[in-house]
Formats: sequence, C-alpha cells, structure tokens
Amino acid sequence: MTRNRFITIFTSFLLLWPLYGAAASYILKGTVYAEDGEPVPYATVSIPAKGIKLAASAAGEYKIQLEAARYSVEVSAIGYDPQTRSINLEKNSTLDFSLAQTGYQLAGVKVTGKTVGRKVAESAFNVNAVEISADVNRMTTVKDIVDRTSGVKVRREGGVGSDYDLSINGLSGNSIRYFIDGVPLDTKGTGMTLDNIPLNTVERIELYKGVVPSNLGADALGGAVNIITRRKRSNYLDASYGVGSFHTQNADLTGQYFIPRTSIAIRPTISFSKSKNDYKMHDVKVWDEEQDKYIFTDKKRFHDDYQSIFGQLEAGVSDVSWADGFFVQGSYSAVDKDLQTGAMQNRVYGKATRNTHSWSAGARYNKQFGNLNTHLDFSYTHDRSETVDTAYRRYSWDGSWLPASGNELNNGARSIRVYKRPLTVLNAGLSYQINMHHTVAFNYLLNRRGNNRYDEVDKNFEPSNDIVTKQILALTYSNSFFGDKLQNTLFVKDYINTTKIRQTDRPTITGSDKIDRDKTKSYYGAGVGTRYMLFTPLAFKGSYEHSVRLPLSRELLGNGITVYPNLALSPETSNNYNLGIFGAWHIDGNNTLTYEANGYIRHVQNYIRAVVSEREGMMQYVNEPAIDVRGIDFDLAYNLQDRVEASFNISYSDARNLRKYKSDGNPSATYKNRVPNRPWLFSNAHASYSWHSLLERTDRLRIGADFQWIHWYYLNWEAYGSKESKAKIPTQCITDVSVSYEWHSSRYNISLDCTNVFDRLAFDNYMLQKPGRAFFAKFRLFLE
Repeated sequence: MTRNRFITIFTSFLLLWPLYGAAASYILKGTVYAEDGEPVPYATVSIPAKGIKLAASAAGEYKIQLEAARYSVEVSAIGYDPQTRSINLEKNSTLDFSLAQTGYQLAGVKVTGKTVGRKVAESAFNVNAVEISADVNRMTTVKDIVDRTSGVKVRREGGVGSDYDLSINGLSGNSIRYFIDGVPLDTKGTGMTLDNIPLNTVERIELYKGVVPSNLGADALGGAVNIITRRKRSNYLDASYGVGSFHTQNADLTGQYFIPRTSIAIRPTISFSKSKNDYKMHDVKVWDEEQDKYIFTDKKRFHDDYQSIFGQLEAGVSDVSWADGFFVQGSYSAVDKDLQTGAMQNRVYGKATRNTHSWSAGARYNKQFGNLNTHLDFSYTHDRSETVDTAYRRYSWDGSWLPASGNELNNGARSIRVYKRPLTVLNAGLSYQINMHHTVAFNYLLNRRGNNRYDEVDKNFEPSNDIVTKQILALTYSNSFFGDKLQNTLFVKDYINTTKIRQTDRPTITGSDKIDRDKTKSYYGAGVGTRYMLFTPLAFKGSYEHSVRLPLSRELLGNGITVYPNLALSPETSNNYNLGIFGAWHIDGNNTLTYEANGYIRHVQNYIRAVVSEREGMMQYVNEPAIDVRGIDFDLAYNLQDRVEASFNISYSDARNLRKYKSDGNPSATYKNRVPNRPWLFSNAHASYSWHSLLERTDRLRIGADFQWIHWYYLNWEAYGSKESKAKIPTQCITDVSVSYEWHSSRYNISLDCTNVFDRLAFDNYMLQKPGRAFFAKFRLFLE
C-alpha cells in the first residue's frame, strides 16, 4: 500500500509539473567539431543575452530550449580558438561549430582527458570516467584498465580468458552489471567479457558506484560498467597486432566508412585472441617417485589454452529526417578454452574443455521530436555453450594422472553438457524536457533468458528448458538551478521477475523440490541524487537508492561446469548511501590537480555470495541474510603540459556479516566477521612522462609505470580455526612498466610492456595463482 501511494504521488507530481511555468519555445541543438571532423567533448556553449552557459556532451552535442528571437551563440574549449555564430530562432534548428586548435601542445589526449574528468565529477552520481587514449597502444585489456580505478578490484582465476570477479565499493560478482553503449554486454554472447573487447573500439569506460542511471535499465545493486565506443565522423581504419609471454597473441581490426553523398556509415570489427597460459605455478603438490612421497615444487600449467574470436558488422544512418540515428548490427563470437583447475587450484584437470558460440542481431533507433527524445534498442542472441568432461582421470600438476571412477569436474558420469541460452533484450525510453530546468523520463527494460540444457553422453542427466524473465520500469525526474550549480535527480523503479523452472535433479543440492516452478513477483526501488558545485575546486554530491538485484541465470541455474544451481535463491535488496567531494585546481595554464573523495554505506539483505566446496572444487551461490558494507575511496591526479601524468588512489571497504543467529537458533560464530575472500584495503599509483617532437614534429615517446598494492585478507571466515591455521591471501605488491612510441600524427604506434616486473607471487580469487613476470609487444596502425 505504501509503495503504491508513493508511486501515485510521484506520478501525479510529474504530470502536473508541466502546468507550471511552461512557455512556447523552440529547440536549438548542434555539435561542436574540431577541424578534423572529430567531436570536441564538453565544449562550453554560451548565450550571453540569456545568461546561459552549459557544457556539450562527450560527443560534442548540445541542446538548448529558447523562446523565438535572434541569438549570438559562443562556443569555446581548452586548446581551441573560440567561435561565435548568430541564428534567428523561429523553429527547431541545428547550429554546428568547427573549432580550430590553438596549437599542438594542447591537442588530442590532454584536452579530452581533462574535460571528461571535469564533466564526470559534476555528475550527481558517484561515477568515474576512464579515458583509454593512453592505453590503446598497449597490449592490455578493458579489465586491466578498470582494475586500476579507485574503489574497483578485479580478481582473476588465472591468465588470459580466465573467469574473474569485479567488485565496486565492496559489492562484487553479479551485483555489477556490464554494458556497451548502454546495451547489456550479454547481448554479444556469454563469451564476450572485459577480457576480449577490442580496445581500439573503446573511447572511455564509465564506472558507476552504487546508484546507476535509470536509462541503463539495470538491477545493478553494486554499480555498473558502461563501455562507450568510439564514434567519429570520418572514415578510418584501426588495426593492431600484439604478442607476448605464455604464447599470447592478439589482433584487432576496426574501422568506419561513410558511403559518399549519403548518410550511411558501415563499421566492421574483428578481434582475435589466443594464449596457452603456460605460466609457472609455484609450490604445488606432486608425487616424487624417488623420494616416495609428495613434495612441493614449481610446475607449468599444461591444460589452459584459450582462443576467442569476435566479429561484428554495423551499418546505419545519422541525421536524417526520420531518425537522428538508426543502426543495425550482427555479430558472432566464439571462445574455446581448456579447463586447468576448479574453483581452487588443488583440483587439477587435464582433459576437460569448454566452448561457447554466440550469434547476435540487433537494432538501435533514436530521434528527437521537439522537446521529446526517444530511443529504442532491441537485440536477440543465440548462445550455445558446451562442456566436455569424458575422462575418468585424476591429474597432478606435473601432467601425470591416475585412473578414476568418475569424470574430472564433479566425479560423475562421462558428460558433454550443452546449454542453449537464447537472450532477448528490449530497452526503450522517452525523455521530455519541460523547460530549461526540468526533465522527466521513462525507461522500460525486458530481459528474457532461456536455459535449454541437455547432455549428449550422460543419458541419466535430466534435460530441462527453464526461462528467467525480468522487466524493469523506471520513472525519473531531473532538475537544475542556479546556473546548473545545483542538479537533482529523483527516480522510482518497478522490478518484475518471472521464473519458469523445469529442472528437478539433485534436489538436496539445488532446492528443486522446494520451489514454486512458475512464479512472478514484483519489487520496488527508489532513489535520489544531488550535486552542488560551489566553484571549480570544490563541489559536493550525494545519492541514495533502495535497490533490488534479481538473481542471474548463472547464479540460479548454474553453469554446467563448476557452479551448482540454487533454485531457491532470493533477490538481493540494499539501501545504498553515497557522499562525496571533488574538485579541480588549475594551478596555472600548464598544471592541473584533480581530487575526489567518496564515502559509502550499503545495507544488504539476502546478499548473494559464492561458496566453494574444497573437496569437489564446485561452487554454489547462496543468500547471506544481512551484510553491512562501509568504505571510503580517494583519488588524486596531476597533469603537467601533456608531459607529466601522475595519479594515486586508495580504497577501504569493510563488509561485515550481520547474521546474529543461525537457522537452528544458535548464535552465529561469524556474526560481525569481515566477509572472507575479498580485498578490503588496496591502492593504485601511476606515473608517466612523455617527450614530444623527438624525431619529427608529431611524434611522442611515453614511459610509464603502474603500481598496485593489496593488503592481506582471510580466505575463509575469520571465526573458524586458530590464528596460525587460518588460510590467508598475503599482501601483494605488483609493478608494471611500459614504453610506447607514436609517430606521423599517431598513424604508427608501437609499445613494449613488462607486467609484474619483480616476478612477485600473486594470488586472486580463492588463492588461485596469477601469472608471474611477462613481456608484451604491440604494433598499431591508425589511418584516417
């Protein structure tokens, strides 16, 4: 009843608000370009006669609502000559600008990086924008770049292509949602991850901590990663090839071609990645025949090959009468991977494999009708994964094996397990600008995942065809006052979860005998965000959300390899609080210092956590009744003349179990214990120096280093066992260095990287060892 009353009041307010202060007006919009045709992000657009000053978007776009009159419009941006144009506004109109650069020293990366950081800091949400321009020439991944961000920690299970767990402000795993241009990354197939997204297609990465904008249509309890791809208005070709340690290879090709005298653009993308991942494992247990006992020694991984391929073709039109943008795309991805270990490295496999093949088709449409903006995204993905586990063997780290009575993964019958998981996603939204200061928006998301599972060998396996559907409706009201110094956002959400479960096997493990097989249930959420900027060096922001996260198919239905289903899993709910300060200090024309500090509290009910059986090496997701997460993170960055770049961040995240009593009524030994197997104190640092015009006017040599420190943490609950016997993941200090050289206006680029320079022993998820020291080289060609 309370919930319905709240939504009714909020909706009535939105419907009545346009009656206040609405006046006849027209829309003036446009794009700010550089002379080379590339958008100038976050340029300043001013109309002195009205006292209006605003920032263009990351794509250089602006939109202003004005009464009919003649106006002078001024545009400026750091590193560009200002420009003024006049227009007689008598209808909805478009006015574009083309700015000339003031000089080479202020071009390119410096201008973009500074303005993006400033604009992101102005958001009411707790969000970081990570520019990849400094890393696109290196042989690295989106996952590695994200891992260097404050409040974010990525824990890997091995080398290239291994599973990983990403946490944002203490919440991790599937509490985090992933998007590419606002569309769920799942639409590219389950094999597409932050590990194999072609880096040369990416412009920046947005990391939302806690509260997530409603237009993403996500049930993201802990945050979201939104990858923004490059959108240039010119023909280009971007190709790269890299090689490295552990027989690693990577090749990417992407481009764009505008058909002459049309608005049609074609964008192909191809990516290939391969690695044997045969790095050395330290202090592993093997049988020594000479000594007739087990010993601990160093052995290479021998069954961890990985190969992925991704291809996509996108075509569409922009700025035509019937659409501001309409694109269709088709993609294919395939991943073939050997399985070396289970969830813990004491379970060694030597024959089991997994492969995934996905086909996707989709369309995107957006159009502005006066004050009304519309967008529609639709995609269908056919996803097929196969796990082959037919060897009755038990392997050791030296590659030897003994006959066994069951298969490798779970000691069962020989198996070729197939999962077909078709995915349908629809994301539609409307946004109406009431006047210069007030906007309302509505967003609808449909996400339908099938789960058709069967086994080609094990005839005792019970096939099933399950369906998990979620619908999320969001209503948002935004306003701004005092020349945009104060910005506020208020939203409500309705989460509708529908499950059709047909699997009945292993009821004691999966809970299949205790569930309602056909169920629809609704949950509500709401939130508010505000930001007030006193002046450039000092601003404040805060946000709150009562959020809901519906279990993913992997958590609910398992993955057929190392994750058991838990059909009785309940959705997570959380009250998220965020408070932060931020600012930028321009010391002089060449020196800029930026900072940001954020504190957060998460009160989570039915927290979904992965639990691992050491004996079986299998994992299952379970609900913890109550978890409390509190933390802070701090960022500091310095830039000098596009030559010196230095940054430092530190994060503290304290997640505690608040379950006071167990299900049998006895006190819980882990009450107020820190949640195990997750870093709670870590920091990152970066420094680089660039030399310009060494051999020619447009070349650049850049040398950089990245440092990562992680405090030790317990592998299991700290209440269990004596202090001496508790398993700990030790403190880790990892240093990476890189050198890159670009010439001929960045047409040719080459880089050399050394990761884990000092060959330190590094661990991650469930104390799985990561690769030691490694070397990589990459060549990139960019033609425009």
